Amino acid sequence: MIGRFLAGIGALLWNPADDTYLLLRRAAAKDFGAGNWECVTGRVDQGEGFEDALRREVREELGVAVTIELLIGTTHFYRGAPGPETEMIGVLYGCTTPDPAAVRLSDEHSECRWVTATAARALLAGDNASHRWLLGAIERAEVLRAHLPPALRDYIHAHGFETDTPA
Repeated sequence: MIGRFLAGIGALLWNPADDTYLLLRRAAAKDFGAGNWECVTGRVDQGEGFEDALRREVREELGVAVTIELLIGTTHFYRGAPGPETEMIGVLYGCTTPDPAAVRLSDEHSECRWVTATAARALLAGDNASHRWLLGAIERAEVLRAHLPPALRDYIHAHGFETDTPA
């Protein structure tokens, strides 16, 4: 059966002032992944681009604006039991916010922590697939940030990653 992919985004926030990443604990009342640590995640709405969805989801979940720093990668997963109705593709971005102290949680999360990559390894240890995914995202972000030339960083800030569709 040919289904349709649902598209999603992830926003891993990094604080350059103290080299920490924002981890969010999903609220116990959530239908999927309750209690797991994650980054900002959400679906791309019909008619919305990935970067617009990213900015909207971060505002809804954290109440702050972000700057996109890098593209961490893409992902494919099932939100629940595998099937066409739960199949997701996503794009994961590395972001910063001008005021990390301004982060405010929505009802989607019960807790947040700014942690170093080393502290994330300890917090996310174990056999939890969601935590392994998040830890992999942090490790990938560490490598990409370390090798991102300043000129490319400036270009990303000015233009983002989405390409314009010809009229």
